[in-house]
Amino acid sequence: MEKQLTGTLALAVFTAALGSLQMGYSLGVINAPQKVIERHYARSLGVYNEDLARREGVNATEHEEPSDPSVVMYWSLSVAIFSIGGMVSSFLVSFVSDFRGRIKGMLAINILAITAGLLMGLAKMGTPYLMVIAGRAIMGLYCGLSSGLVPLYIGEISPVKFRGAMGALHQLAIVIGILISQVIGLEFLLGNDDMWHVLLGLSGAPAILQSLLLLLCPESPRYLYIKQGKVEEACKNLKRLKGDYDTSKDIAEMQAEKEEAMKEAKMSILRLLRSSVYRQQLFVALMMHFSQQFSGINAIFYYSTSIFQTAGVGQPVYATIGVGVINIIFTLVSVILVDRTGRRTLTLVGLGGMCCCAVAMTVGLAFQDVYSWMSYLSMTAIFLFVSFFEIGPGPIPWFIVAELFSQGPRPAAIALAGCCNWTCNFIIGMFFPYLEGLCGSYVFVIFAVLLFGFTIFIYLRVPETKGKTFEEIAAVFHHKRGAPPSKPQEEAEMVQLKSSTEA
Repeated sequence: MEKQLTGTLALAVFTAALGSLQMGYSLGVINAPQKVIERHYARSLGVYNEDLARREGVNATEHEEPSDPSVVMYWSLSVAIFSIGGMVSSFLVSFVSDFRGRIKGMLAINILAITAGLLMGLAKMGTPYLMVIAGRAIMGLYCGLSSGLVPLYIGEISPVKFRGAMGALHQLAIVIGILISQVIGLEFLLGNDDMWHVLLGLSGAPAILQSLLLLLCPESPRYLYIKQGKVEEACKNLKRLKGDYDTSKDIAEMQAEKEEAMKEAKMSILRLLRSSVYRQQLFVALMMHFSQQFSGINAIFYYSTSIFQTAGVGQPVYATIGVGVINIIFTLVSVILVDRTGRRTLTLVGLGGMCCCAVAMTVGLAFQDVYSWMSYLSMTAIFLFVSFFEIGPGPIPWFIVAELFSQGPRPAAIALAGCCNWTCNFIIGMFFPYLEGLCGSYVFVIFAVLLFGFTIFIYLRVPETKGKTFEEIAAVFHHKRGAPPSKPQEEAEMVQLKSSTEA
């Protein structure tokens, strides 16, 4: 009898999710020690003057701009290079995952994470700004690959019954990583002059633990059977993951998928973009990732401390940590609900709730000088905004891409979606401060309008994927298109794809 949940499956999912934890830590770690790192940059650049020296005693929550433009430039690069690394490497997810398998792929990219951690951890011994920027760039390369490999591996080894919940664990690990970086980045722990390099260097620590645990984890049975044709090994790993049971049903399902994959051939990114067969699915996948990033959530994460300060909170850094705790609680809620309620419903509830919160936040920030109680409205709106995000729009886009596509186009689709996500992350990180300067407290009106648009799109165009096979999902898209392609037309396109040279 199939046990579904075993110790080996739990170990494999936990081990893979360590890559997501590392990504979350790297996303959050750079914010807390900003002023400390800027001072070290200034010393290294030879522009550390009395004006900067006086700021040694300035509280880290006070928003003081460094006087030298070179410090500003190198700091901005330290933050932005991470997203650029992710954008570049996300295109390589397909190659890395298929070259030697999911496990060896995750093992290989850990070299990047450990190298990045060492560069940042030893930054005080060399040229700080160069070593931190190089470390952040390499860590970005790691995270771009990890953000594709982790959901891919977890999705392939998860039982159908728990596929949504286990897919949401990727996002849960990210928010736990963000919270850990916020807590140990406090000034009295590691976010100070003496220990900031250790704080950054710890970014590579989860990779060491993951490398050891990966040696105990089974390779994806789906990869072994469909890509390698190793039937016995696939059966053996299925039993390791699900217990001693009759694997014939799972093998038959994989055989059907393999036959389908042989018909459609492995698709390059360029072919996927040109293919009319998958255009609807690809559009939905990319819009899901657009809705995640352009919802305004990163504006909250990056600038929550200043928003709380504007709202009159005495210790805004602790309120920001409170946001991190809310993050984790509601991601857990999503893990519990996603296989019961469904992906589409949770995403709609999340985006609709965030839209209302963005309006409330705007009202609170605009009128807090007139009515003192308005600051409580904007703070409540921030906490609810994050809660609604983690219920659906946060975790679901990461794993729904794998559900929308079959084996042939899946790696290319995940690579495209990952690149889209990282690019949007970079755009928000770079341009939100300018947008905030231009619009002031009304900046969240823009996000409210976008969220309303995303909610309408999800309602009209995104089907429920819970418990559906790839064929059923494809049929839904063809039906929505109104005029499904005839079988000969579809087969002709598949033949053309197979005969062409793959990029």
